[in-house]
Amino acid sequence: MSVESPLMNTYGRLPIALSHGRGCRVWDTEGREYLDALGGIAVNTLGHAHPKLVPALQDQIAKLIHCSNYYRVPLQEQLAAKLVELSGLARVFFCNSGLEANEAAIKIARKYGHDRGIDLPEIVVYERAFHGRSIATLSATGNPKVQKGFEPLVPGFVRVPLNDVAALEDVARSRPNVVAVFLETIQGEGGINPARVDYLQAVRRICDERGWLLMLDEVQCGIGRTGKWFAHQWAGIKPDVMPLAKGLGSGVPVGAVVAGPKAADVLQQGNHGTTFGGNPLAMRAGLETLRIMEEEGLLDNAARVGVALKAGLERELAGVAGVADIRGQGLMIGVELDRPCGVLLQRALEAGLLISVTADRVIRLVPPLIMTEGEAAQVVEILCPLVKSFLAETPA
Repeated sequence: MSVESPLMNTYGRLPIALSHGRGCRVWDTEGREYLDALGGIAVNTLGHAHPKLVPALQDQIAKLIHCSNYYRVPLQEQLAAKLVELSGLARVFFCNSGLEANEAAIKIARKYGHDRGIDLPEIVVYERAFHGRSIATLSATGNPKVQKGFEPLVPGFVRVPLNDVAALEDVARSRPNVVAVFLETIQGEGGINPARVDYLQAVRRICDERGWLLMLDEVQCGIGRTGKWFAHQWAGIKPDVMPLAKGLGSGVPVGAVVAGPKAADVLQQGNHGTTFGGNPLAMRAGLETLRIMEEEGLLDNAARVGVALKAGLERELAGVAGVADIRGQGLMIGVELDRPCGVLLQRALEAGLLISVTADRVIRLVPPLIMTEGEAAQVVEILCPLVKSFLAETPA
């Protein structure tokens, strides 16, 4: 007889509990070993138990975990300065998660509109987008499945398809209350859908022409995952607002909103805040993560290993009926099938591989940025036979 869980039934959990990890390997409580191609959903930048990160966090825990934003937090100032240096932007607000960072971005856009005399400001958002599960970020999200049951949604969002310049230009002509464009540089939960370089450049141009804020959600694709610090840097542009989280703390919860000159001073004292955001432990985790990434050349590693991983998948799955696309950049790769493939989560687990399936049909690979080419080859070796057998036995 099973014992009823005291937890709310919000997750369809796989039937294991992880015990510990090292590098790109984790072990469950039964002693079984797994190759981690999920990285805590693009969170464990440095893998598990990194020998430089662990003692730094132990040192910080022994000094100060939390104080309050009533006081200066020197580690906040240091991490903010580093993010400003890497992004070329101006100021930073720290919070606890990607959802909170995106919520702050929405508030910045609305305040920016009100400051310009627009009483009902609107924000352009995207089909298949995912920005979080609070009521505001859920309303910006482009997934009716996750919105269902939580209506009425927050108004003030105008939705367009990704990579369609004409659709955005139509909005520019017809919606005078628009104040910002809000998009993921690479849609993560939506199926690893990249915004094209020429599209990002066109959006930057339109925002400049209209005086809109360009807000790029880099929560999942930022912090080196594509081989540059931020995915939009491949397009040679800068956003006005950039939410970050996930990989910034290598597993310690931390979120950030980095703002350029147009948005840096929109929020003033009393407009926004957080109890836990910017605490010394999270800030130390962010600083050490970025420092170790630089020391170990992890941007170059993400680019190089990502090319090898994608090439291996393309080679092994070439010509396989049911494989619709293999896309992504760096260590953010999606394998799209022509049918729902959620059963592959359990099958991969049984084969010793951690992955996820998003948008019902897309296998998502977002491993730690320390992954080696040898480990990438192992991912291909484990995953591709599972995909082939699944497609052979499962009707479209």
